[in-house]
Amino acid sequence: MLNLGIHTGAWRRTSEPPTAFADPGYYVRMAKLAERGKLDALFLADGPALREHPGLRPSQALEPSVILASVAAETEHLGLIGTLSSTFNDPVELAHRLLSLDRISGGRLAWNVVTTYSVPAGANFGLADYPDRHVRYRRAAEFVDVVRALWRDAADPSGRGIDHHGEFFTVVGGLPQGPSPQGHPLLVQAGGSPQGRELAGRVADAVFSAELDLGAGIDHYRYVKDVAVAYGRRRHDVKILPGLITTIGSTKAEAERRFADQNALLPPGHDLERLSQVLGEDLTAYPLDEPVPAHLLGEVADPAKFGASLGFRESVVRLIESRELTLGQAVREFSGAGHRVVVGSPVDVADTIERWFLAGAADGFNLMPDVFPDGLEIFVDEVVPLLQARGLFRRDYAESTLRERFTGRAHSGGVPTLVRARLA
Repeated sequence: MLNLGIHTGAWRRTSEPPTAFADPGYYVRMAKLAERGKLDALFLADGPALREHPGLRPSQALEPSVILASVAAETEHLGLIGTLSSTFNDPVELAHRLLSLDRISGGRLAWNVVTTYSVPAGANFGLADYPDRHVRYRRAAEFVDVVRALWRDAADPSGRGIDHHGEFFTVVGGLPQGPSPQGHPLLVQAGGSPQGRELAGRVADAVFSAELDLGAGIDHYRYVKDVAVAYGRRRHDVKILPGLITTIGSTKAEAERRFADQNALLPPGHDLERLSQVLGEDLTAYPLDEPVPAHLLGEVADPAKFGASLGFRESVVRLIESRELTLGQAVREFSGAGHRVVVGSPVDVADTIERWFLAGAADGFNLMPDVFPDGLEIFVDEVVPLLQARGLFRRDYAESTLRERFTGRAHSGGVPTLVRARLA
């Protein structure tokens, strides 16, 4: 759930007030709609700074754990996934805050770990020199290890605190609370770089991935699960959830009109500018009806200094090369967001979900409706019943915690216990 929809112009199309992104009640309303559709969880992005000019796209104004606390109080089953940065938080404070929220939600919380490359965020926190990718990921790995150690200690009846002395953190002590109903929050990872995938395979319960075509989705799925196995985990211990952007109409033609109407609200060159950011070069000088220049698709000269997402870049480059797209076609496929885009009928969306799942490219999807609430309403009312009829989706919630839903394990006495087999 990103602001009023994943589309940049969503705030101009929604039936909600254009300032709803700053209203906790808005998130509660959308969460109740998602719960009516038996969806897994509400996933909140975050960036601790203004990312875009608010006249073009208003940004999420409220801190994620505050939003999720409001949602937890008004829902019963829906999972709660919040994005919080390992670069701009303290591991003890964050471990305490998230475990507290997990307890009051009845064991429905997950933490999406990000390292945050954002120059405005760095300025907000007084960083004169922004740490490069390698430093951020080393810090993230140690940060996650400290948080997990604190959570394990909180779940241990004989816990006496931790004694950690590392490159970035020194922590001697523990948290003033016991475990949540699921033990502790799940971990979600969203980075597509080699370091991000390594972290995901080692510790994540779920991965929010960005793959634009089926072949790349299958490769990423296998890669992360192979990493998990290399760390002594089972392949189904980590769930792969590609982003899926939907623009849905009663027919494909209607969906195409909706898509065109939304894009007409954008300033000229908006999606081309976003693709320029992903590829790391200004694309405005290149003809839209000609192939993307080959030099733009090569290896990044210095990955440690590359400012954009390596995962987004890799998926876009692979799509361009595999389909031999022109620059204009690449802009359309990228759609300003870098995730798989489906513009079509409910059947078209259900077919895409089924094809990716059965091909071994996804265990589920991070659904990204174009506009809230109607983009989610049509998914809940028309796509979900199709998936249920095909035997691909639940008809009701059967688990009491998010851990059971994602991993097939329930918390018992501080140690997760296998409660049933899950397809992976």
